[in-house]
Amino acid sequence: MAETMVAEVMAELAELEDPKIREVNERHGDDHGVNLGKLRALAKRLKTQQELACRLWETDDTAAKLLAILICRPKAFERDQLDVMVREARTPKVHDWLVNYVVKKHPQSEELRLAWSADPDPVVASAGWALTTERVTKKPEGLDLEGLLDVIEAEMKDAPDRLQWAMNHCLAQIGIEHAEHRARALDIGERLEVLKDYPTPPNCTSPFAPIWITEMVRRQHDK
Repeated sequence: MAETMVAEVMAELAELEDPKIREVNERHGDDHGVNLGKLRALAKRLKTQQELACRLWETDDTAAKLLAILICRPKAFERDQLDVMVREARTPKVHDWLVNYVVKKHPQSEELRLAWSADPDPVVASAGWALTTERVTKKPEGLDLEGLLDVIEAEMKDAPDRLQWAMNHCLAQIGIEHAEHRARALDIGERLEVLKDYPTPPNCTSPFAPIWITEMVRRQHDK
């Protein structure tokens, strides 16, 4: 029954494939051509199915992995399963969704945060930094924010792209959420100039930390 279900879902994903969407996604390193709105609609119809989610993940197809993330039960995974999965999450979208929709809801997310932050694989380390950013924003008690800024100051400039992006996000959130560290966060951003020239569409905030921090703080004050 499970094999039939997997085959049916894979056939439906194949029907949703759009070459134009794939072309756009591949520019960002995501090798799938499924409209995410239609993918979410399919997930809503399938509802939560942990066994199917695990089978879809094993296909190693990016659209199937994204669907698996949407229909899984985050707390049903073992910690070691999530460690394997984050290493198998080859594309940015799968990696991002796995961290945000699954790992952040897992009871052992803090253990994974600590382990991944020290991992030699920069993509795995970026997952650790994403979890750290979540704590900076929502649960900063017990975090050494000065220590995080020390690491960012020393390592962000030369970090690989995905790790650099995650560290930069953490830098920005420290500056946005913690006024006592804002001056230093702004200074680090100004000196390192990471993402300073990143092409930003109109009506979007630049990911350059000093601009990002200043804009978000302004919005908080305007509320």
